[in-house]
Amino acid sequence: MFALEFMKNAYLAGTTVAILCGVLGVFVIARRLAFLGHALSEIGFSGATFGLLMNFSPLNGMLLATVLSAFAAHGLGVQRERSEVATSAVSAAFMGAGVLFLSLSNKNASFATSILFGSIVGISIENVIQICSISIIVLLIMFLIYRRLKFDSFDAVGASIQYTNTNLISLLFLVIMAVSVSVAAQIVGSLLIFVLLTLPAATAQIYCKSVNKMILFAVIQAILGVWLGLALGYYTSWPVSFFIAIFEAGVYLLSRVITRNK
Repeated sequence: MFALEFMKNAYLAGTTVAILCGVLGVFVIARRLAFLGHALSEIGFSGATFGLLMNFSPLNGMLLATVLSAFAAHGLGVQRERSEVATSAVSAAFMGAGVLFLSLSNKNASFATSILFGSIVGISIENVIQICSISIIVLLIMFLIYRRLKFDSFDAVGASIQYTNTNLISLLFLVIMAVSVSVAAQIVGSLLIFVLLTLPAATAQIYCKSVNKMILFAVIQAILGVWLGLALGYYTSWPVSFFIAIFEAGVYLLSRVITRNK
């Protein structure tokens, strides 16, 4: 399996994205932004198809659409109000626009499938370099703001009293989240992004009490899901994202059952 270049690329990119989602997901769950993450992934679909229409890479198109949407969400106070109806309406409009862009670009259905559900086995070394570079930058930024971000995410009232610029942290996190959604979508697709972004972190929340332990647990679970999904996808020729989704959902649901029966 590892004698094949595309599998090496898939494992490298997949592991990087798993680490990114594991770290970020803990704060997404804490800030109750899972729904917004899903909305950003749908907005990213329209950005990716717009990129195809304008003859630049789908990832660059996703980055453009999601980052602009993050600024818009912060300006509209989506994080504070958590207006699910408005967010779902906007994401639905972008999904419709994505279908239009895909139709105008004259691409076949395989392009839509790869954007919606991921196409990790088709990732080139250039894609790997781009994904890893963006992920490292995002993780570095999160490391630099870690203490402030943890405080604001798990004790928003205390953070607002101690600091006067919590809005800056919120905006920065939304941008980081948008970039991460675009990167992670290359692995599991725009429709299944919440699998890696939320389920490992949600499971970690069940077992762990400290933030550091939650991050470590979520990263390990995300990596295991990606590695297992790639291996099973290689040997069965079934979609990799299917196995990743089944593993992550299965671990979370089993954890809920175990803890409920205790």
